[in-house]
Amino acid sequence: MPMQNSPSAPARPYLTAIRQSLGAAALLGVFAAPVATACSDVDLDGRSLTLAQIESVARQGCGVTLADEAMRRAERSYDLLLAYARLDRPVYGLNRGVGLNKDQTIFKGGEISPEVRKLSEQFNRNLLRSHSAAYGAEAPQEVTRAAMLIRLNTALFGGSGLQPAVLRQYAQFLNRGVTPVMFGEGSVGQADITVLPQIGLAMMGEGQAYYRGQRLPAAQALRQAGLEPVQPFGKDALAIVSSNAYGAAIASLAALDAARLLSQADAVAALSLEGLDGNLAPVLSASQAQRPYDGQVNTAEHIRALLRGSSLWQQDTQRALQDPLSFRTVSQAHGAARDMLAPLQRQLLLQINSSDDNPSVALDAQPAENAPSYELQFYVTQGPVRGAVLPNAGFDPSAWALPLQGMGIALSQVAQLSAQRTLRLTDTAFTGLPRFLSPGNGAIGYGPIQKTVSSLATEIRVLALPVMTDVQPQAGNIEDVGTNAPTAARRMAAQVDRLTVLLAVELMHAAQAVDLRVAQRPGFMIGAGTGALWRDFRKQVPYMAEDRRNDEDIVRASDFLVRQRQPAGAGVAP
Repeated sequence: MPMQNSPSAPARPYLTAIRQSLGAAALLGVFAAPVATACSDVDLDGRSLTLAQIESVARQGCGVTLADEAMRRAERSYDLLLAYARLDRPVYGLNRGVGLNKDQTIFKGGEISPEVRKLSEQFNRNLLRSHSAAYGAEAPQEVTRAAMLIRLNTALFGGSGLQPAVLRQYAQFLNRGVTPVMFGEGSVGQADITVLPQIGLAMMGEGQAYYRGQRLPAAQALRQAGLEPVQPFGKDALAIVSSNAYGAAIASLAALDAARLLSQADAVAALSLEGLDGNLAPVLSASQAQRPYDGQVNTAEHIRALLRGSSLWQQDTQRALQDPLSFRTVSQAHGAARDMLAPLQRQLLLQINSSDDNPSVALDAQPAENAPSYELQFYVTQGPVRGAVLPNAGFDPSAWALPLQGMGIALSQVAQLSAQRTLRLTDTAFTGLPRFLSPGNGAIGYGPIQKTVSSLATEIRVLALPVMTDVQPQAGNIEDVGTNAPTAARRMAAQVDRLTVLLAVELMHAAQAVDLRVAQRPGFMIGAGTGALWRDFRKQVPYMAEDRRNDEDIVRASDFLVRQRQPAGAGVAP
C-alpha cells in the first residue's frame, strides 16, 4: 500500500538553500513533496530489490509487501539463532556483548526463561541507546525511508535473525508513513552503528518521528499511525544497527541522480558545442571506433543523436580546426563517468540483496564431511532448523565504497569540463561572439558570473577528495579500520547538487550563445535534441536582452534541470 503521508524534508539541501536564500518561493512557486499517486507496492523477497524500487519507496511514497517465502526464511533464521543460543555457545550481540565487551556474558544457554528474556530485552535497549551517537543535520526523509527499506530487504535475505515483529514494524513504518528523525553524521562505514539505532528506538516509541507532515514524539507518532511499540530481543538491536543500510541508501539515490545528470550533461555540452560552432569529428563513429570504450561510445552516440539536423553537420570554413579540450573530450570524460557508475550500481545491487550481518545466520548450511572441530562449533546439526551462526566481516562495504569514491572523482572531471566550456563561451576569440555573451547596448553580460563557475568547480573538486582510509581506531582498538562510506556517499550527493547548478550556469551560457549565433547567422540550425532543450529552457529562462540578476536565473535554471530528471510521479521537496 502507498504510504499515508509523503516525505517532506529537503531531499537536495544545496539547491534548497539557494532557493531559500533568494526568496525563491516567489520565483518558483510552491514545490510539492513527493506524492504516491500512481505507485505500486514493492514486493520484498530479500533477493531482487532494484535501485528504481528504492527510489519509488523513498521518494514517491510507494508501500511494500513482504513475500511469504521471504518471511518464512526470516522466521526460520530467527529460530536457528535461538537454537544456537540454547546450545550455550557464545553469540556476539545475542548472549555476549559487542565491541570490546564481547567477553561479557548477557545470558547463558538453555531455554529462554522469563528472566533470560528480561535480561536480553534490557541489553537490547541499552545497545540501541548507547549506540545512538550520530550528530549533525537530519538525514532527509527520503534517505531514512531508503535505509529502512534496504535493512528490511537484507534481513529478508535470511542472515539477520531478527524477530518477525521487527520486520513487520519496518514494513508498517514504510506503509503508514512513520519516518524516524535521524541525525545523519557519525558513521565510519563499518556498518552505520551510530546512525541506525535511531530507527530502532523509534520502533520502541523513543525519540522523534515524522507523521503526516508533523514532527512528533515517536510514541505519539506510533499511536496516531495505529502501531504498537516493539520490544527488541535476542540479536534484534545488533541486527538493527550493524548494517550499511544508511550509507547504501544515500549511495543508491545518488547513483540514480548521477545517471540522469550525466545524460543532462551530454545535452548541455552538445548545446554548448553549437554555441561555439564547434567540431563533430571527435564524436563521429569512425573516431570512436579507434578506441571504443563502452561509456565513451554511448556518450558519443547520444551527442550525435542530440545534434541531428544541426548546422554543425555542414562544412564551415570559419570553423576552427580543433576546439578546446573541454569540448573535444566530452565523450571521453562523460563516458568514463558512466563506466565508473556501472560497477557502483552493480555492487550496490548486491549490497541491498544480501546479508551484511555479523554474526550472520546461514540457514541450512552444512559442514563439510571432514570439517575440523573449530568449524563445527558454528553449526546446529540437529533439530527442526539447522544451519550455522557465523562471526564474519560482511559489514565491510569496500566493494561498493571504492567505486563510490571513484565516482566522486569522475563527477569532478565532468564538472571541470563544464566549467571550462562555460568560460570559453564568453571568450570572443573562440566563439566570434560578443565578449561575455553580451547582448550589446552597454550590457556587461556574463562576466561576473565566472567567479560563480570557478567556485562551484572548486567545491565539486574538494568533495572528490578520498576519505576511505581516514579512520581512527575505536572500541578499544579492536575496530581499527573503516571506509567512511556514508561520508563518501553524502559527498557524492552534494556533488550532484553542485554539478546541477554548474550545468545550469553552463546552460544559461549555451542558450545565450546559440541565440547570438542565430542572430549573427539567421540560417544557423540547432539539433533536434538540443533544440528541444533550448526551447524548454527558454520558457523558464528567457534570452538575456539586458543585464539582470544572474542569481535568480541560476535558481530558475537549476530548478529546470532538477524537474527534468524527476521520475514520473515524484516531485521536488521544498
